[in-house]
Amino acid sequence: MRTLVVDDDFTSRLFLQSILSEYGECHSAMNGKESVAAFRVAQDCGQNYNLVCMDITMPEMDGPTAVREIRALEEAEGTMSTNGVKIIMTTAIDDVKDVMDSFESLCDVYLVKPINKAKLIEKLRDLGLI
Repeated sequence: MRTLVVDDDFTSRLFLQSILSEYGECHSAMNGKESVAAFRVAQDCGQNYNLVCMDITMPEMDGPTAVREIRALEEAEGTMSTNGVKIIMTTAIDDVKDVMDSFESLCDVYLVKPINKAKLIEKLRDLGLI
């Protein structure tokens, strides 16, 4: 499994990377803008990500905007969001509006921080990634 962890908080990135690296290659980005660039490079090299864990609130480009741009890159290549990368939105904010915005930007799962390792693993299984 190839994973991209996107979060402006170093501790959150490190925590997710420590869990997800057990299942394969794991890269990180500090904001949505970096994540879109990393996704594009991976796509251009034919090494697509299987999973993106995306924080919602970040500088330069927020998570929902980045997810919309990632989905647009997939569509440009002929991949529908239902067959594309699996995206888990992560945030410390447990707000219905954020949840709705995340799903409208075509994410697959929404998890509230602090991330529970067992819950994350359960969602990876639900998504068919492990």
